[in-house]
Amino acid sequence: MTGLIVLNTVADVDAWAEKAKTPIAAVLTMGALHQGHAELVRYAKANTPTGTRVIATIFVNPTQFNNASDLVEYPRTLESDLETLQVAGADAAFVPDVSQMYPNGLEVNPPMEPGAIGEVLEGKARPGHFRGMLTVVDRLLSITHANFSFFGEKDFQQLTLVKAMVAATKKPIEIVGVPTVRDEFGLALSSRNRRLTPEAIEHARLIPAAMNKASEIFLSSGSATEAEVAGRELLEQGEPFEIEYFEIKSNDLVSPPTLGNARVFVAANIEGVRLIDNHEIAK
Repeated sequence: MTGLIVLNTVADVDAWAEKAKTPIAAVLTMGALHQGHAELVRYAKANTPTGTRVIATIFVNPTQFNNASDLVEYPRTLESDLETLQVAGADAAFVPDVSQMYPNGLEVNPPMEPGAIGEVLEGKARPGHFRGMLTVVDRLLSITHANFSFFGEKDFQQLTLVKAMVAATKKPIEIVGVPTVRDEFGLALSSRNRRLTPEAIEHARLIPAAMNKASEIFLSSGSATEAEVAGRELLEQGEPFEIEYFEIKSNDLVSPPTLGNARVFVAANIEGVRLIDNHEIAK
């Protein structure tokens, strides 16, 4: 593919990295790319030193799926993914198989345990998910020789844990959060959206509306409980929804939320597809 170098092995990436002594920015993905991923690549290009090379990884990590059917059904669209990366301006794509990422079998050995940050929200709903995520992110950051790595804020808990892991392991890597890319109705772009019918997409757009409602209530009342109830009630107007959680947390996910330090988080299933989202509650 002209303009985009596709690498399949760790040795390939090592050779690519050694060809030029420039900084490297990594964008880690599981494929099924959309414009949110493209924005990560563009953002990396625009917010790193001149000459920085951007490498995107595409790897559906089996150890972070606690639902076997979700792993099987996760969309795989490699050809269009590579086109998306090329248009966005990525310099290389690392597309390994499982043996490259787990040469000793599917061992889950994160360099840091998720701890209290990983015990709420996604960690509570998906046991083991964050241990698998930290294991593969740590390995990908090392393989790509990253000086910078860019993560979407839609997965805010993941972003928080990756920042904590990099700090704990003293890796010389800057982890950067990038604002969530949304459609014209505020729905966060997600690889899972393509599995929804047009009717379900309409219902899914209640998610940003419910988050906005909860934000308004929290800012006016200061009560997380009252705000969560209001958000849930709005979301439950979409009958197909199964709400896993709708909670207000602080930005560190551990201390109590306060005015000026709060985010609303939601996970809901619709048509068997699990969607997550969050946004900061700003004054």
